[in-house]
Amino acid sequence: MNDVSMLVDDEERIQEIVHRLQAFSNRRENLIPVLQMIQQTCSYLSPRAIECVAAHLRVSVSEIYGVATFYNQFRFHPPGRHQIKVCLGTACHVVGGDIILENFERKLGIRDGETTPDREFGLERVACVGCCALAPVAVVDDTTHGHMAPSKVEGILLGFQIKKDQAEREGRAGDES
Repeated sequence: MNDVSMLVDDEERIQEIVHRLQAFSNRRENLIPVLQMIQQTCSYLSPRAIECVAAHLRVSVSEIYGVATFYNQFRFHPPGRHQIKVCLGTACHVVGGDIILENFERKLGIRDGETTPDREFGLERVACVGCCALAPVAVVDDTTHGHMAPSKVEGILLGFQIKKDQAEREGRAGDES
């Protein structure tokens, strides 16, 4: 996804939010339901979406951030197409889960809770994924990777790059036919 298509997509979502806000009265007690609606619609709370809510409910942007940051259900970064969750529960932490998280951060150039600029990958630490015997564990999309090692981090990301390159080659081959 290129920058222009991301901007167009974001603008379309803002227009949808503005339209859907009309279903809510401008009463302050609608703040959490409105934020939940935005989270469901966009998968995260963008600064522009929060500004729309502030205007609709006639409250300050800082008040909205104060409420939204209190609850861990709200995201402030767009999710990546591929979600990477690194377990830092006790078993994973003891055998190097923090090192696995640091490796993903370094390879992707992002920190825990962030998304790569191209929105390809989102990274987050989680408390436990329930696979303690496989520690340390990372869950990539819906696939659980046990007994993680730094070299496996690079292998997982390389696998995505290979698939992406292959899809681009197939797309170019289809254009030539």
